[in-house]
Amino acid sequence: MRFRDHFADLKRLGVARLYGLSTQTTDYQCEAVRDSVRCRLALTRALDLPTFAFGGMTLLKRIAWVIDNGVITKVFYPVFPPDKNAEEVVAWLQASK
Repeated sequence: MRFRDHFADLKRLGVARLYGLSTQTTDYQCEAVRDSVRCRLALTRALDLPTFAFGGMTLLKRIAWVIDNGVITKVFYPVFPPDKNAEEVVAWLQASK
């Protein structure tokens, strides 16, 4: 399941905002803004986020953060299996209440 599938649970647990970040091109993500790849790669480099190269693209390794009042309070990395990460985050939030 994806984070969007758990959005109601996350909101109930106090998550005010939920963001996704990707370095994939606009062709891969048609909803992306025209120069978003450049901006996302700048953020990726500034935060020294884990990446890998595939098909001539620089992609982010899966990572999830919990950010409270602008401070990263929990990092989920490595993320495996990826289809269980949203459930893992929900469980952690429930246990943290």
